[in-house]
Amino acid sequence: MIWENSRFLYLGYVGWWTGSGDGQGQILQRFPEKDWEDNPFPQGIELFCQPSGWQLFTERNPPTFFVAVLTDINSERHYCACFTFWEAVESAQVLWAAGVRLGRVVNTAPVCICFPPRRSAVLCFPLQNSLGLIYTIYVDGLSVSLENVIGNLLTCTIPITGGAQRTISLGAGDRQVIQTPINDSLPVSSCSVALLFRQLGITNVLYLFCAALTEHKILFLSSSYQRLTDACRALLALMFPLKYSFTYVPILPAQLLEVLSTPTPFIIGVHSIFQSETQELLDVVIADLDGGTVNVPECVHISLLPEPLLQQTREALSMLACLHPLPDHTDYAVLPSSQDKEIRAVFLRLFAQLLQGYRWCLHIIRIHPEPVIRFHKAAFLGQRGLTEDDFLTKVLEGMAFAGFVTERGAPYRSIDLFDELVAYEVKRMRAEEGNKQKILRHIKELAEKLYKNENPYPAVTMHKVQKPTEGCHLRLHQKPFPHLDEGTVQWIIDQATAKLQTAPPAVKAEKKCMVPSGPPIAAIMERNGNALANSARRLEVVRNCISYVFENKMLEAKKLFPAVLRAMKGRAARHCLTQELNLHVQQNRAVLDHQQFDFIIRMMNCCLQDCTAMDEHGIAAALLPLVTAFCRKLSPGITQFAYSCVQEHVVWTNIQFWEAMFYCDVQNHIRALYLDNNEENHTDEGPQEAKSALEIASEQLRLWPTMSREKQQELIQKEESTVFSQAIHYANRMSYLLLPLDTSKNRLLRSSGLGDVESVSNSFVTNSIAGSVAESYDTESGFEDAESSDVANYVVRFINRFVDKVCTESGVTNDHLKGLHVMIPDIVQMHIETLDAVHRESKRLPPIQKPKLLRPNLLVGEECVMEGLRVYLMPDGREEAAGGNIGGPPLLPAEGAIFLTTYRIIFKGTPTDPLVGEQVVIRSFPIASLTKEKKINIQAQVDQFIQEGLQLRSCTFQLLKIAFDEEVASDSAEIFRKHLHKLRYPQHVRGTFAFTVGQSPKQAMQPKAKEKNPSLRTLSKNLVKNAKKTIGRQYVTRKKYTPPMWEQRSNPDSLSVSTVSEEMDRSTLTPTTTIKPSDKMTINHLVERACCRDYQRMGLGTLSSSLTRSKNEPFRISTVNRMYAICRSYPGLLIVPQSIQDNTIQRISRCYRQNRFPVVCWRNSRTKAVLLRSGGLHGKGVVGLFKSQNAPTAGPSQTDSTSLEQEKYLQAVINSMPQPGAPSLTAGCLAGKWGSIRAGGRISSYALNMEIGSRLAGKDLLGAQHNGTPSEASFLRQHRASLYIIGDKSQLKGVKPDPLQHWEVVPIEVFDVRQVKASFKKLMKACVPGCPSTDPSVAYLRSLEESEWLSQIHKILQISVLVVELLDTGSSVLVSLEDGWDITTQVVSLVQLLSDPYYRTLEGFRLLVEKEWLSFGHRFSHRGAQTLASQSSGFAPIFLQFLDCVHQIHLQFPMEFEFSQYYLKFLSYHYISNRFRTFLLDSDYERIELGLLYEEKGERKSQQVYKSIWDYIDRLNKKAPIFFNYMYAPEDGEVLRPYSNISNLKVWDYYTEETLSEGPSYDWELTQGQPEHVEEADRQDTSAPQTKRKIIWPCYDNRSRVEPDAISKLLEELHNLEMELGQVPERWKDTWDKVKGAPSLGRGEGVWVLQSADPKRLLSPLMLGCHRPNCPFCPNALPGPCRSYEGSLYKKGAFMKPWKPRWFVLDKTKHQLRYYDSRMDTECKGVIDLAEVESITPGTPSMGAPKTVDEKAFFDLKTTKRVYNFCAQDVQLAQQWIDRIQSCLSDA
Repeated sequence: MIWENSRFLYLGYVGWWTGSGDGQGQILQRFPEKDWEDNPFPQGIELFCQPSGWQLFTERNPPTFFVAVLTDINSERHYCACFTFWEAVESAQVLWAAGVRLGRVVNTAPVCICFPPRRSAVLCFPLQNSLGLIYTIYVDGLSVSLENVIGNLLTCTIPITGGAQRTISLGAGDRQVIQTPINDSLPVSSCSVALLFRQLGITNVLYLFCAALTEHKILFLSSSYQRLTDACRALLALMFPLKYSFTYVPILPAQLLEVLSTPTPFIIGVHSIFQSETQELLDVVIADLDGGTVNVPECVHISLLPEPLLQQTREALSMLACLHPLPDHTDYAVLPSSQDKEIRAVFLRLFAQLLQGYRWCLHIIRIHPEPVIRFHKAAFLGQRGLTEDDFLTKVLEGMAFAGFVTERGAPYRSIDLFDELVAYEVKRMRAEEGNKQKILRHIKELAEKLYKNENPYPAVTMHKVQKPTEGCHLRLHQKPFPHLDEGTVQWIIDQATAKLQTAPPAVKAEKKCMVPSGPPIAAIMERNGNALANSARRLEVVRNCISYVFENKMLEAKKLFPAVLRAMKGRAARHCLTQELNLHVQQNRAVLDHQQFDFIIRMMNCCLQDCTAMDEHGIAAALLPLVTAFCRKLSPGITQFAYSCVQEHVVWTNIQFWEAMFYCDVQNHIRALYLDNNEENHTDEGPQEAKSALEIASEQLRLWPTMSREKQQELIQKEESTVFSQAIHYANRMSYLLLPLDTSKNRLLRSSGLGDVESVSNSFVTNSIAGSVAESYDTESGFEDAESSDVANYVVRFINRFVDKVCTESGVTNDHLKGLHVMIPDIVQMHIETLDAVHRESKRLPPIQKPKLLRPNLLVGEECVMEGLRVYLMPDGREEAAGGNIGGPPLLPAEGAIFLTTYRIIFKGTPTDPLVGEQVVIRSFPIASLTKEKKINIQAQVDQFIQEGLQLRSCTFQLLKIAFDEEVASDSAEIFRKHLHKLRYPQHVRGTFAFTVGQSPKQAMQPKAKEKNPSLRTLSKNLVKNAKKTIGRQYVTRKKYTPPMWEQRSNPDSLSVSTVSEEMDRSTLTPTTTIKPSDKMTINHLVERACCRDYQRMGLGTLSSSLTRSKNEPFRISTVNRMYAICRSYPGLLIVPQSIQDNTIQRISRCYRQNRFPVVCWRNSRTKAVLLRSGGLHGKGVVGLFKSQNAPTAGPSQTDSTSLEQEKYLQAVINSMPQPGAPSLTAGCLAGKWGSIRAGGRISSYALNMEIGSRLAGKDLLGAQHNGTPSEASFLRQHRASLYIIGDKSQLKGVKPDPLQHWEVVPIEVFDVRQVKASFKKLMKACVPGCPSTDPSVAYLRSLEESEWLSQIHKILQISVLVVELLDTGSSVLVSLEDGWDITTQVVSLVQLLSDPYYRTLEGFRLLVEKEWLSFGHRFSHRGAQTLASQSSGFAPIFLQFLDCVHQIHLQFPMEFEFSQYYLKFLSYHYISNRFRTFLLDSDYERIELGLLYEEKGERKSQQVYKSIWDYIDRLNKKAPIFFNYMYAPEDGEVLRPYSNISNLKVWDYYTEETLSEGPSYDWELTQGQPEHVEEADRQDTSAPQTKRKIIWPCYDNRSRVEPDAISKLLEELHNLEMELGQVPERWKDTWDKVKGAPSLGRGEGVWVLQSADPKRLLSPLMLGCHRPNCPFCPNALPGPCRSYEGSLYKKGAFMKPWKPRWFVLDKTKHQLRYYDSRMDTECKGVIDLAEVESITPGTPSMGAPKTVDEKAFFDLKTTKRVYNFCAQDVQLAQQWIDRIQSCLSDA
């Protein structure tokens, strides 16, 4: 055949001289002159012939050739082969210089001869040779007619594709070969692909490849038109089998550069001279072919190939690069074509792997008259496990793949190399992965096929075309291109056309066949390696559970149900569920009872819960027929189907899901249609293999031309009827799942997913199941908010949109489509009427029995503010309660209720897991400890949907993560939050629980206004007046008194006459104390009791009644602050140097922050060094004094009187100390006890900073011992200072030491309150994370380190040990940090605790806290954010940090503390709980002003309501030893020096432990009696065998209660025994003191043997389980006639066993005869129950009996089980044993 509608054009330059040479092109001649009928002439071809513009040139350029391509609006490509040469033009430029004419320059203009063929066959036709031949004839003046050559070119016959070869001649003595490819579907690339890789490299080309496939804009730049053409051509070749369908212009003319701003994707080439105009393109990927670079803008994200395909492709291309290295001087134009094909083979393999199994996801929905095919993208991605892959998703959604499906989806067509590869070679490629040699061999095989496709005849005849003379373009007098004779050319065209009409048409024989589908996509495991990957065991559990449900074995099903819900996280279990449910559907219907229906619905909802809107795994598709099959009878004639209970899933509102389901069902019915026809035609044949829909379609398409017209019309009609009937079916299905059960509701499911669903979930309750369903639909699918009556209209519109789309694509006629639109409203309305009846009947169902709400135990005076709201307690980041990887029962999630009381937030419920459903879960914390509350969306149950929830975090290290039940309205949840906020932040401190206890909740919600005390001045006078009484008497425990009313307190006289009860606790009185009735404990005792008592104990100052100072004391008690005028945060009485006047103190206080001037708080009894505390210094205080001392003059040089008085004050402190001579310190001076030997020292671990060490060590570096403390030799300088002032480094910056002064300033760096707050927040999140982590252990340790909490503990301990060392060596220390009430309080308290053993007792620690923390004004209310005013400041755990430090010391010195670790935890919990008034307010001033100190021991409404934590602790301590440390064995005068390295510090278990069985164990009344109830319940069930085995769950049980320590257990047994005997129980402390005071005893022959008086061994009687009758300390000791009898007897063993001596104990109380191996043995070997004894008779010796014993010494004991044989030492002892046993039997 000849060229289709081809033309030949001759274009020339037409312009005017403007100085720039710019002009325009014009077509001078064209052949043929008229347009072809079916192919109009392309406009603007002049622009493509000269893309850079028509310009004049002064130089003579050689001719050029390129092929331009243009994509039109119909996505069709037009080709144009352009041959350009230059001719001289008439106009010439005249050159002038200085007015003299130098000559002229001749310009050349471009001339183009173009050949624009319509087909892409231009790529296989040697057009460059043909156009070059025309140029040769012209330029060399050959005697050949140009008209004949052009006519022959236009009428040249092109062979059809299929590998045909043809040799032609244009009539100029030439010979040219035309070679077409074997298969025109494969692109022809020559060597352009290899050239592109050489220019840009592997990585850049892969970026361009991915950008083209994901529809980005790509721009090539080059100075060569041929390079641009080849690069664009190569990129298209790499994309095969996909075809690029967007704008494709390899060479863009300059006049069309604005096309680059188009919003659609493109592949365009531009000459590099226009590079500057492409700089502003922000969304275009630019490839510079000359520079070898690819520039991707920041705003463009290119999705790359999925792994491992990307890595495999890189490796394959790298192998090829190594096989074909080229030297640098190689001409890229002559690259081997084999390398080009090898690269294309790599990409062909890539597409085969990427699209493997694609034909199994094709849906054929029409076969006749034309096949209609759709691709199931979601199924393809799901089966490949690439649903999250961005690259493949974009490729499948692109237009190139849509064209691929249209072109290659047809089941009956000719196939090519890609079809064979994807069908037959996929398994081979998968098997060869990783084997480079086999991969390379396969690549070469494919490359050979690609090369053979382009070059089927490699040894062809060479082209013979005459070339132009070399340098001919430089001739000066070349004639212009001649004007051609149009008639001659037209005559040649007409002759060829007439000849072609008579010749038979050339038809390509197409080899059509059924396209092979290849292997199906293999089942790919979930790529995330989920731990819930289903095993065969999990699938078996699913099957068993379903079987139990349908067999009505509901109890068994309930046990398996949680495991089934967990298994539903895996895809295999979900598929298993759908398969099993299908087995129980008979005739499309399965009627269930209510309980079965509930189980099935819950499983379906859980199965659908993790389905995305795409339903890539086909779960929703498999369940769709099931939800219309399972149903239950509500009443006669009314049935509720499962679809009404599974509507709350976003997949039902996705129209793409419905389309895919529709196409799948249509394909199945089309297949069944033709299968039925085949069965009718082949009834006699045997069974055949099931054919796929594509195979049937292929067969039908093959037979289509052979069918009659009637048969064809019949098939078309049947297919259309099938599609139409399915459209009606799906209209019904969609109305089922889109219409809510209660159509009156107006909540529509938002497109944002389930997180915003406000409707109540019905997935797990199907009582009212029914009443709550998915009441909404996707707004993007055509839904908008409107009135409830319009729900039907929305559903109708949604279904209409669906029907329009699928019916139009399926070829349904307009008449049928109109009929559908008429039917749909009727279908919806009919279904609404049915739903109304179902909804009405479903309301009558009895509600499903939810667990009964368990009411919590409340304290006396604690009242509920809100009744319980049903919630689920969800697991947080702690794994213990949720089972998790550490195992254990899944206590969480638990179903119960949240209660809000005046004191606590309490959750009480039961686990949802039925295997532990009998346990009770309690989690609570005080409202005052709430630190953060936030709303969350949470999934309450595995099978439920996301609900509204709250996360409440407490500084007692508790976290309540709750999800409100469906029955809880959002209003109730909001009211709960508002009440919680009011209780957490009351207006005034009087609104806290400590004040409102006993009031009604309404009163509690309305705090009283702040009251002023008008008699403060009078109080201060009485305080001073009675101070001597306070100092002079021994400490007496608090006595009950009646506080005066506020009206009485205004009377000054009433303060000293407070009525005092004479009732005292006998166990706490000091023996020498005398109480006189006239000695009334007034407010003065209460205010200053702790401080004054401690000052007196240490001998710090006196106070006479005349207020005259005693000069023999170095210190005195000053009343300067009695009115709290100097410092409101200090106590009323203070210790100051004797020589300092009160008025001086007033002036000195101004130099300190908050007027907290230095005061003495402790004195070392050995060295007489004192510890002082104060606030930080102001700028003009001592810092200024020190900074000014530059001159070596004795005394201060500053004239400021305040500074002088400060200096005198400090000097007075120094003078109060005994001045030592030349200090020669020995190890004895630093006596004390070091901590754990596990410490490993680091030199830098203890240093307080190098500056501190250098100051203390006299400018020498600080050495360190192995425990992290400074070494003794370098710790003190040669002449140590008498007073060290420890202050903030930031304040003391620039201070220089004064060698003439006796004090020295030590600047240190300390953390501020903000750092403490931040650290504590991180600590809480580390110990109580809000959500689980992938690796809990690593996450916990990392978070703990990042919190820096232990670093702060280390710093505090470090400073404290430093101060202890200084005090122990005789130097006084002033701690002057921050405002003096945070870290200062921590340090001075720890120093006293470490230095003075008194503070390590219960009484001493209480006094220490009262003195240093309460009296000296730590801001408890402010730091605890206890009121609304302090809410913004946040919680700062300063006191908790101190208690943690004490805990660390306690761990290292467990025998030095009288109190236990539980005591510290108790204080940590209750100092922020607001249960007691002790830790309220910020100072004594505020407490007096509010009247707190009057009421500490006042009359109470109930004996159980305590206002002081100390009273509560005293009362509990008398009842039980919960606060006592049994290991307490102090050494006198012991100074503790704990290790402070972080490696020696432990995380306090207070932060991590919890007790879900009873909640926090710090409210003692709430946990009393619970174990007894359990035991009673156990005793009632006498039929079951009893066992003593106990299972203790770490996070559930209270170990100290369930399994107490040995001593506590013995004390408890002794107490119970005394109660049984009717005796008055002795207090545990008295018993313990007796044991402690008595020597340890051992068991002897009738006598007590003294073993040791060592106090450390005094526990032996209790711990050895002594059973002696006369032991006063033994729990089994009995008074009088109940005493036991014991001694040694020989006992005959069981059958064939010898006689052995045993120690026997006759216990009359327990009615037992026990025996031991020896008298010292503590373990009982056996017990004979006397209740089982039938008789006791004399016995006879048997074999093996002792031979030296009288026969009458033998006796037998007969029981119901066996006969015991005994032998005593003599007859008398035997008779005594018989009498004793007989006596016990007769007493019973």
